[in-house]
Parts: sequence; C-alpha cells; structure tokens
Amino acid sequence: MQESWNPFKALTVTATLALSFGIVSGARAGEVSVAVAANFTAPMQEIAVAFEKDTGHKAVPSFGSTGQLYTQIKNGAPFEIFLAADDTTPAKLEQEGGTVAGSRFTYAIGTLVLWSAREGFVDDKGEVLKKGAFAHLSIADPAKAPYGAAAVETLKKLGLHDALAAKFVTGNNIAQAQQFVSTGNAELGFVALSQVYKEGRLTSGSGWIVPANLYEPILQDAVLLAKGKDSAAAAALLKYLREPKAAAIIKSYGYALK
Repeated sequence: MQESWNPFKALTVTATLALSFGIVSGARAGEVSVAVAANFTAPMQEIAVAFEKDTGHKAVPSFGSTGQLYTQIKNGAPFEIFLAADDTTPAKLEQEGGTVAGSRFTYAIGTLVLWSAREGFVDDKGEVLKKGAFAHLSIADPAKAPYGAAAVETLKKLGLHDALAAKFVTGNNIAQAQQFVSTGNAELGFVALSQVYKEGRLTSGSGWIVPANLYEPILQDAVLLAKGKDSAAAAALLKYLREPKAAAIIKSYGYALK
C-alpha cells in the first residue's frame, strides 16, 4: 500500500537536512585572529561582519599601534594575519622569516587629517596651526604609529614642529590620539581620516585634510603570518580584502587603493 504524503513528516525531514547541512558548513568555517592597526578599526569591524556573512568564517581582530602589534607578534601572540599601518613593519617581519612568502600586499593607502571635535575650529587650510591659539595638539607616538610619524613630518615641513612641540599630547596609538581630541583633552590633533570620515564627509567637528606632499605615502600592508599558513579562514580573509565589497568599505572611510 502506497504511503500518503505527510506534511509534518516532510517538514521534519527538511529540518533535519537543514540542520545537517548547517553542521557541515559550520565544520568547514573557521576563525582567524587578526592584528589590526588602530586607524583601521571601523573599516575592519564592518568588513568582519560582511566577511562572516559571505563566507561563514569569523575574523577576530585585535587593535593597537603597528609598533605594539609587531612586538606582540615577535613575542608569540597567536595572530595569523597582520594589517599594519605601514609597509615597512610587515616587510621587516617578512625579512625575519615570520610571514608566508609572497603574501604581502597593500590593502589601503591612508590619509592624515588635522581634526577638532569643535565645529569651525580647524579651517580648511590648516592655518590654525600657525596661529597657535590652542593649548594641546594630539598626535600618536611617532615611534610606534605611522600616522604619528606622518604628523611629525608634516609639522617639520611646515616649519612648525619646534614651536608646537611643547603642546603635544602623545597617544600610544592613533585611537588614543583621536580620543584625546574627542574628549576635549586636546583642542585638535592629527588623526587618520578614516576615524572621522564616512561616505564623503567628516562625521563630526572640523578638519583639514593634510596635503599628500607634506608626508610620505602611508601604504598600509597586509601579510599572512607564519601561524596562519595552514588556515583556510586566514586565506579567505586575505582574498576577501581584495574583493569589491571590502574595497568599497575601505574607500568609504577615506582610504585610497593601490
């Protein structure tokens, strides 16, 4: 006798198959631990959400200055990918044998901005620096953070470094430098454009986008670290960073692409 169709039984079978498929997909997905330069915090958080949605893999970022992250990597931190704020630190790791050969590439080109949380405080030509009508100027530690080094280089080219040095408030990384300004502990500061910019405009306050000829290009390189050489999730993330969706996110924060 032919068994009649049972919608409840069919539903149960479908649910079982879906659950089984989910377990298989989950088994294939993995996590990747990523050391990320502080200036790239907001884009990376957005990319991580899209990456997990599109691939099933999960990116677990840790943020800090490039110098701090380099030290952590050298001390054995379990990072699989390094997204630096420069190209020299990943190259150094490459020379030291701490990366997978041929994996390094420029994922973003950064832009420096002089920014204040106050509307109208920073003019569009940076003349506020010459007037000196402020008590504190925030920068990231130039020994650890490429954006801090770019700030110092800019001030030297403008002939203002020595005159303003006594007003420096130095953050451990670019995130802290921006925090000093946003909380009012410094009236203005040099930060990464990506921290205060989205979709073609400043998200708050006032700023002067520093002309590119005042500092060396901030080429931000990504590299696969030795600990990630056998990680499918790490390989997937590096690939994803070069795809159109990630590229669009990166550009929306004011970065250029190589």
